[in-house]
Amino acid sequence: MGQLRDRMEADLTIAGYSPGTKRIYLLYAKQFAAHHRRSPAELGSEEIRQFLLYLIVERGISRSTFKQVHAALRFLYSVTLRRAVEIEWVPVGRNPKRLPDVLSGTEVQSFLSAVRNPKYRALFTTMYASGLRISEACRLRPENIDSKRMVIQVIGKGNQERLTVLSPRLLNDLRCYWKDVRPEGEWLFPNEKKNRFISAESVRRAFHKAIASAGIEKKVTPHALRHSFATHLIDTGTDVTTVQALLGHKNLRTTSLYTHATVGRIAQTRCPYDFLGTSAAQVLG
Repeated sequence: MGQLRDRMEADLTIAGYSPGTKRIYLLYAKQFAAHHRRSPAELGSEEIRQFLLYLIVERGISRSTFKQVHAALRFLYSVTLRRAVEIEWVPVGRNPKRLPDVLSGTEVQSFLSAVRNPKYRALFTTMYASGLRISEACRLRPENIDSKRMVIQVIGKGNQERLTVLSPRLLNDLRCYWKDVRPEGEWLFPNEKKNRFISAESVRRAFHKAIASAGIEKKVTPHALRHSFATHLIDTGTDVTTVQALLGHKNLRTTSLYTHATVGRIAQTRCPYDFLGTSAAQVLG
């Protein structure tokens, strides 16, 4: 599958997919070929059906993983092989909506206090304070921190550029980090060899270690910092369209999920039943 893999990788690059997405798509295409022990160029809709059934029935993959596999094979057959008909029949279905995992303000503070390494602490602080994805934080350069306009320039999914908030407190933290650590090279958070940005995998390991040290029992990932940023903004009165812009969401429906993500907001809502029989009931008509 060597030549086909190279073609698919080139097509993904032309289409502007992120390095992470390219890696995942190529991995699933390789697994598909390995499952049938033949090149995908020799396979068709029936082999796709067998592979997907194998993943669902025998491997028990989640719906989100299924969608990733489907997207990888759809790209392979629609773009690289130009045989879209082989996969157009696949029903994708819809994932049930679930509330994002969110840390409370106290939990965020406890988590950050448990991060001993100053580089990781600065990175996690930036993720929470500016609502960044893990890949966006890892790839930050010093020049992305615009202290004059108090914004951070972010390169998000699909190489889309956006601006997000740079708080005075975060700016001070980053200046202290810069003074104490003196990161070398072109990246704000370089790896150990100083020749590349820090890896997402090392960030995930540091995150889970700090979560455990902080005594937080919620099953969360680094993405929870971004979820918490958005939810806390909504809770403190920021309008949803502003949050959408800060997060870089294309669809407002994605952002609107945060408007009902916390128990606190629900618990503080006054039920109209409480007003019945009182003077305040006039507002109910």
